[in-house]
Amino acid sequence: MDSTPEPGQAQSVRPAQPGRPARPDTAGAGSAYAVLFLLGVMEGLLGCFHYSHAIGTVPVAALVFCVVIFATCLLAGLGMDSPMGALVPAFGWFLASFVLTMPTAGGSVIVTDTTAGKWYLYGGAASAGLAVVLTFVLSRRRGRWPRRVGAWPR
Repeated sequence: MDSTPEPGQAQSVRPAQPGRPARPDTAGAGSAYAVLFLLGVMEGLLGCFHYSHAIGTVPVAALVFCVVIFATCLLAGLGMDSPMGALVPAFGWFLASFVLTMPTAGGSVIVTDTTAGKWYLYGGAASAGLAVVLTFVLSRRRGRWPRRVGAWPR
């Protein structure tokens, strides 16, 4: 029996390995990565304009945006079953946040050098990085990445 799909039918997923879910095809995965990138860009855009909301001296909005980018990257990486899934929204966030942080020709900036601005940029970068590392560790524990026993290959 031939496993080639009939004309007009598309093979949407590769067969699953025992104990693992089926993986989406490349077009579906590419589309998902594009959406995750745009989600990271949107979070960066929103964060750059709303990071400064505070309660007293506590930069609540900046801290909330740090938690949001951490959760987005971690859940995207686990959902895509790959550290690349966590890296893509993190890259979108970095791109949007750091482009909007650069001064314009007139000298104005969107993210200022305040406590809230520092928490948003440095905390968000640390949160995204931590989520990428956690995704790699968790996917390795689940058997996604094989462990080498012994010395490094020569």
